[in-house]
Amino acid sequence: MIALVPPPTGVRRAPMLAVLLTGQVMASMDGSIVSVAAETMRADLHAGGTAIQLIVSGYLLTVGVLLVTCARLGDVVGQRRAFLIGLGWFTGASLLCGLAPDVTVLVGARVAQAMGAALLTPQIFSLIQTHWEGTARRRAIGLYSMVLALGVALGQVVGGLVVSADLFGLSWRPVFLINIPIGVISLAVGPRLLPVSRVDGRARLDPGGVAILTAAMAAITVPLIFGRDLGWPLWVWISLACGVALAAAFVRHETRAPHPLLDLASVRPNGVKPGLAACWTVMGCYTVFLLTLTLHLQTALGRSPLEAGLAFVPYALGFGALSLTWTRYPLRLQRVLPIAGPIAFAAGACLLVLLCRDRWQPVVSVPLLLLAGAGHAAGYSPLIARITSLVEPRLASAISALNSTGPVLAGVTGVAGLGSVYFAAPTSADGLVRVVVAVAVLLVAGAAGAVRATSGRSGGVRPPW
Repeated sequence: MIALVPPPTGVRRAPMLAVLLTGQVMASMDGSIVSVAAETMRADLHAGGTAIQLIVSGYLLTVGVLLVTCARLGDVVGQRRAFLIGLGWFTGASLLCGLAPDVTVLVGARVAQAMGAALLTPQIFSLIQTHWEGTARRRAIGLYSMVLALGVALGQVVGGLVVSADLFGLSWRPVFLINIPIGVISLAVGPRLLPVSRVDGRARLDPGGVAILTAAMAAITVPLIFGRDLGWPLWVWISLACGVALAAAFVRHETRAPHPLLDLASVRPNGVKPGLAACWTVMGCYTVFLLTLTLHLQTALGRSPLEAGLAFVPYALGFGALSLTWTRYPLRLQRVLPIAGPIAFAAGACLLVLLCRDRWQPVVSVPLLLLAGAGHAAGYSPLIARITSLVEPRLASAISALNSTGPVLAGVTGVAGLGSVYFAAPTSADGLVRVVVAVAVLLVAGAAGAVRATSGRSGGVRPPW
């Protein structure tokens, strides 16, 4: 357990949050920025398809496997210290990526970079949850949610700009090197701005839990990431079955462990489980929608990677506008946002595909993407804020671990399953339609989960509205 210091003063809150969100932007962007530069890397390093896939997907795989363990490390060594160590590790690994002389070094550096991201990212939500309260916390979560979701789209835009510009004749390398000045500045100011957490010496890692969960996450994520490209061989299904069994074993182990890696008390309050499921669903649907629409814009409509990334700017604006303003809405409206949001997301996405799948029309696409982005924000930010209000502050790292790991797994699962649907269709347009219909069904299910999560109270805890 961590003894919490009082919330920082109003003077320090803004710069403290800026440091935390800068780290989140760096980690989120690097999950997608490399995808844009992949073909340039392949040509420059004379790399094969497997190596490029490891460079792109190895980051996501490593992050997904380590998030829960790294969240618990924040309890053991202190969330401030874990964040700064992770940020320093990520920055150093980014330099190694940018200087990599060959594909082998680059693959290893990407894994190291992902380890830093896995250590720094869960501390961000934990620090917000423990050092902000009431309306201030909800506003901070709104900003965090915006950065978390839009980092992926921003990575595509920045990646396209950097690769197209060929800065200093360095080809793809600046997509990693841009992290260096940002990371160095954050490391310079972070120790002065981030509050110190007094660590309880009784906090321990659970070695058995770490081993079981690591094996479970690897057994689930490896086949989901690589299975489609390999044609879904038998070992993929065996691995998935083993992963599910190991996940169940992990839950049983945690109920008996003296120092649980993931304290399951965090999901016991009424509304937490369906609320987290709804948040994961919305974030997973976003990942699939972004991927398939980007592919369609490039393969069927002839847009460049940069143009495809810029096409999502209205979505980002819609998401950002609602994330920054929802706490100012009337309480009655705040209560319905988590339910109405996924429905609006589904409506915007379906109409966009029906009207613009054959010819991209900005006059139509812009308002529909604004609607979808605002719906996405409405379905996530207010709901995760409510969940944090239902859980004791001592369980902040557990909720942070679930909030970080769930979207990763949802995105990987969605890309594996619905990505296969997209590629199996006779045309890109047909595939896009099928994917968006499936996404709409999932979003309706997410809205149903939000209904359960927002109804009533739990354990006498007053909800944030």
